[in-house]
Amino acid sequence: MIRIETEPWAAMVAHAQETYPNECCGAMLGSTDGEHKTVRISLRLQNAFDGAQAARYELRPEDLRAADKAARERQMDLIGIYHSHPDCDAYFSRTDLQNSCPWYSFVVLSIQKGEFHHANSWLPNLDQTEAAREELSY
Repeated sequence: MIRIETEPWAAMVAHAQETYPNECCGAMLGSTDGEHKTVRISLRLQNAFDGAQAARYELRPEDLRAADKAARERQMDLIGIYHSHPDCDAYFSRTDLQNSCPWYSFVVLSIQKGEFHHANSWLPNLDQTEAAREELSY
């Protein structure tokens, strides 16, 4: 289960709406207690994809390392990654799965016509062949 506190949730939604019609991406920092994760901070990251950003996002390895360092400096964990899906559902695409890491939660925000519609969180398996929906609260 992943719970996103009010402030980081509002920042994630604002980020997704501001970058519409392109995909946004960012990191979620917080704490883990067994299977329960709490996101306390969201960090905007740059969508580094060279192509049409309305259909895909890409993270630079150095940005992910910086997010992990920021988490450690705050005595937190890097809980996972969030990104938006403009004008489509909050599903975990084949590309998302192939570029995922099995130790992170992946929150996908559906932005329909520039407004937040719904969100889902996904947990990829170790060999990145499928992802289970994770209970999400915000």
